[in-house]
Amino acid sequence: MEDLDFAPAPKSKIYDPAVAMTFFKSAGTVENVGKGKPFFSENEKPGGFFSRGAKMYLLVTGEVGLTAGSKVIGTVGKGEVFGEMASIGQMPRSATAVARSDCQVISLDEKQFRKAIEKAPDFALMLMSMIIERLRHSITRLTGSNVRSDDETLGRRSVFDRKLLADLEREFEGHAPVHAPKNKVIMTEGEVGAFMYVLLEGRVGVSIKGRVIEKLGAGGVFGEMALVDKSPRIASAVAETDCSMLTINRRDFLVFVKTKPDFSLSLLKALAERLRYINSQIR
Repeated sequence: MEDLDFAPAPKSKIYDPAVAMTFFKSAGTVENVGKGKPFFSENEKPGGFFSRGAKMYLLVTGEVGLTAGSKVIGTVGKGEVFGEMASIGQMPRSATAVARSDCQVISLDEKQFRKAIEKAPDFALMLMSMIIERLRHSITRLTGSNVRSDDETLGRRSVFDRKLLADLEREFEGHAPVHAPKNKVIMTEGEVGAFMYVLLEGRVGVSIKGRVIEKLGAGGVFGEMALVDKSPRIASAVAETDCSMLTINRRDFLVFVKTKPDFSLSLLKALAERLRYINSQIR
């Protein structure tokens, strides 16, 4: 399974160190960490979007080593971001990060992260694109192995809470929700994606190459990947019950990312959770 606690930023053509630096400088705290000191430890639980003291980091100077168990799994160099995936995805840290030399970092806790998105929203789009890049890579590795039932996780996997759903419905007041009867194909793998969907009522099955890999209930989101990276649909979606949903085009999507931090945070969390879930299916 790929490590989920850090993104190997320079290995991605999507990553722009200047965008990351602008984002972290806009609201972050400069910290100096001495050689041998830990930033976080494996299996440490951020809890919530961020727990008290949980942070993500951008390395300004120095070098950070990453280990899982007793195995070295990577290093973080100048200009790279680390620690973001566990914080965003509400997952335990999957690695231990220790300063290999005296380091200077810019850190962000939850309050600072929200403020940074308001000031520099392009980073949120870049991070979404990077997670999607990793998702696409993981999906190519997905085999025909058994998939555990996802029925019991529908509530937990809702992306938007009631407050944010109500806020979005107000934004689209005057535009009636789209209704899809049971068994209707809502989107098809390989097609160009013009909309993302926010499920208000009902249940949707998401499949890749005919294999159901995810089931979503009210508050669930699907189709957003094609809006972020403007590529063909990676999956199909079918209504498993009668459904009601909001449709969001790319123009509105970009407006929401830049003006509604909670919208961006919810989508980042959804993508991180989807990556974790897809990786858990790889045998």
